[in-house]
Amino acid sequence: MNFTVLIPARLASTRLPGKPLADIAGKPMVVRVAERAVSSGAARVVVAADDERIVQACAAHGVAAVLTGSHHASGSDRLAEACERLGLQGDDAVVNVQGDEPLIDPALVRRCAELLAERSDCVMSTAAHPIAELADFLNPNVVKVVLDAAGRALYFTRAPVPWWRDGFQAGVSALPVPAPLRHLGLYGYRAGFLRRFPTLPPAPLEQCEALEQLRVLWHGERIAVHVAAHGPGPGVDTPEDLARVRALFAAAAASA
Repeated sequence: MNFTVLIPARLASTRLPGKPLADIAGKPMVVRVAERAVSSGAARVVVAADDERIVQACAAHGVAAVLTGSHHASGSDRLAEACERLGLQGDDAVVNVQGDEPLIDPALVRRCAELLAERSDCVMSTAAHPIAELADFLNPNVVKVVLDAAGRALYFTRAPVPWWRDGFQAGVSALPVPAPLRHLGLYGYRAGFLRRFPTLPPAPLEQCEALEQLRVLWHGERIAVHVAAHGPGPGVDTPEDLARVRALFAAAAASA
């Protein structure tokens, strides 16, 4: 199938300055992400950058990039501009791969695009996986998603849901059954909707939970969810994360 991967890349980062250009086994992190995205079978992979230095780093490694405005409040706003610049519109399939996921599974990227093609009732697609650890269930930084019978998102939240009424009466000591789902920050969009998204007023629930995807549900649109068997490789938010990922790349190179 034909789809485009867009990778938003913002140079400024509170916890890891210059994150997109951080070196991982001789290449900038954003280039490593793009290489994984290419393996998904995407028709094209484009980095949506906010700084000319990112564009230049991508060009040096043969990765396409477009320079977008530095004023965007979110990655979605940046992607909407990239869609306009690239002429993506209507039902053109776009998959948003975060620029700090150098170990993203290419098959998962492709599945998000396929799901969008399969579900004409949905303007977006995303992914989730069963939570296996109680600590993750209780962690507000781990976003959960609840689905309907057709595999569409009913709600995204930082709260521990579903709340097991009977099982939690004596305290939260075990996971509910069926297993709760952890939302993965990977999205497929119809380009027309992605271009329209920044014009939609923010939702009260979005502002409360600090979860942008709730705006989609608030305005009556639907998001299809692929449930993967397991979680993705580690992303990079901090210097410690970067060291961990570098070690994984080094180990893979040593065993090759």
